[in-house]
Amino acid sequence: MLESERYHCPYCGEPNEAQVDLSGGDQVYIEDCTVCCRPIEFTLNTDGEHWSLQVRSENE
Repeated sequence: MLESERYHCPYCGEPNEAQVDLSGGDQVYIEDCTVCCRPIEFTLNTDGEHWSLQVRSENE
């Protein structure tokens, strides 16, 4: 099950949107910002129904 979440890049502050796959359970992954191309670390916590997404710079 895919969900969308808006966030702001921790480097450049520009708004972006992440697609998260709740079927994979808890995840930590890195994607580059679509504006400044710097690596953003995403932490997804989910029970398959409820979820939260944390976004931070790679060095935090």
